[in-house]
Parts: sequence; C-alpha cells; structure tokens
Amino acid sequence: MGMIQPYEDRKKLKWQGFFLSEHTTEIDTEALRQFHCPPKQALTPEEINQCLFEAMKKNYTVAIQREEVDPEGHYPPDIIGKISGYDSLGIYLSGETTEKVHYDEIRHAAFFEEKKWFDMEG
Repeated sequence: MGMIQPYEDRKKLKWQGFFLSEHTTEIDTEALRQFHCPPKQALTPEEINQCLFEAMKKNYTVAIQREEVDPEGHYPPDIIGKISGYDSLGIYLSGETTEKVHYDEIRHAAFFEEKKWFDMEG
C-alpha cells in the first residue's frame, strides 16, 4: 500500500534537526563575524583605573574595549568578565576564558550588566 514506516520518518526528522542546528550555529558565527562594535568614548587612564578598582572591590563584571581595530577600522567585540587578578602590566578577566588585557590597550571600561530577556522592552 506504500505506507511509510514511522521509524524511517523519525530518522529523517532527527537528521533534519541536526542539519538545522548546525546551520543555525554557522549563521550565528557568520553574524558575529560581520558585527562591528562602534567606537566608545576613549577614557583617561584615571577614569579607567577608577572603574577597574571599583569593579575589583565590588566583584562587578566589566566590559573592556581595546584600543585596536581590524584592517577596515572596526573595533572587535568587548572583552567581558570579572577581574580575577592583576600585575604591573595589566588585568586578568575571567569570563568564558581568562584573558590578560594590558593597561595601555584599554580604550574604554565600564560595568557590565547582562540584560535578561524578561527585562527587555518590546
């Protein structure tokens, strides 16, 4: 009668879900690569130090924009994390990974508060 067995149908659906998941990840990566951060106001060393000191004292998360651009003149995404240490040359930020940022590389530093989906206005 030409009936399709449910087992084959499930395999196809599972494969399509895997494809969509991989495709979505690929699209997200491409979107991130094409996203360009606008330049933030360059802060003075005193303003940067005050922000970093306060963040370390109160264990705040910070967002740091480095003073670097790609060949097209675009800034990379901010480095976001908590200050996990420092030395005479820079600070260590712990987020998804731990990264050292030298003091003379910092263009802008600010406290970072992640917006939750339920806090955003439509």
